[in-house]
Amino acid sequence: MFSLNQLTQFVAVAEELHFGRAAERLHMTQPPLSRQIQLLEKDLDVQLFDRSSRAVKLTPAGKAFMADARRLLQQSERAALSVRKTSQGRSGILRVGFTGGSVYSGLETVLTSAQAVIEDVEVELRELVTMDQLEALSEGSLDLGLVRPPVTRPHLASRTLIRESLVAAIPPSHELAHVDRPIDVTDLHGVDLVMYTPIESRYFFELLSSVFHEASVAPVVVQYVHQFHTMLALVNLGRGIALVPESASKMHFDGVAYRPITFVRPAQVELDLVWRINNENPALDRLLSELVLD
Repeated sequence: MFSLNQLTQFVAVAEELHFGRAAERLHMTQPPLSRQIQLLEKDLDVQLFDRSSRAVKLTPAGKAFMADARRLLQQSERAALSVRKTSQGRSGILRVGFTGGSVYSGLETVLTSAQAVIEDVEVELRELVTMDQLEALSEGSLDLGLVRPPVTRPHLASRTLIRESLVAAIPPSHELAHVDRPIDVTDLHGVDLVMYTPIESRYFFELLSSVFHEASVAPVVVQYVHQFHTMLALVNLGRGIALVPESASKMHFDGVAYRPITFVRPAQVELDLVWRINNENPALDRLLSELVLD
């Protein structure tokens, strides 16, 4: 069977139609080039060139083989480039998990960085709650996750990507929607509240439960939900007030007022990057070098 080197030599002779010029182009002498072309013709059991003392011409078989030879060389070049880019983390697939809320904050940061440093990598996105992301990362079906802390599994590494404040989302008919000052957490005592579910939104449920306890505040929970857009839709319908990350205010609902809120002590919302420590995807290493700051 012929080699890629023989194909390169054949294409050079076919393009130059002169063994001497082709040999010079290939940085070799003419006799070895002639022998390689003869071996190629023997392997193919066909004559590729008509040779005379005055000219070298492609035979009909040589003309037909020329197109295939060029295509094979181009494919081999693309394959070599692809494997080099994959080993350098510049191509391949990167599987990224994200929570619904991270669409409005951290996911944009990740995708922008991915476009900058791993431009030829296909980013496969999967929307999953934090617990499902941790399971997928552990079993290897995700490369990177955007989750709410804490991350306690020893085989997973994590770094904080985003820290942001909570804001109060207030129905248009509520009296607190019309104050021109930050809302204090004590203003929520006895107020109807749309609250996070303790299972699917455990992080937010425990965070708000903690700040309410510290301030001795007891809102009246009228509904439990776990998606920001559902929560804000209920606020817009006048069901109650909700506390959401500042980035969630990018969701526009007519009439919903967003107000800063103060607590007994600062209460920031965190979003973490998480990955499996022994993940060998080179694209992940390149992206983390851009995203993770120690």
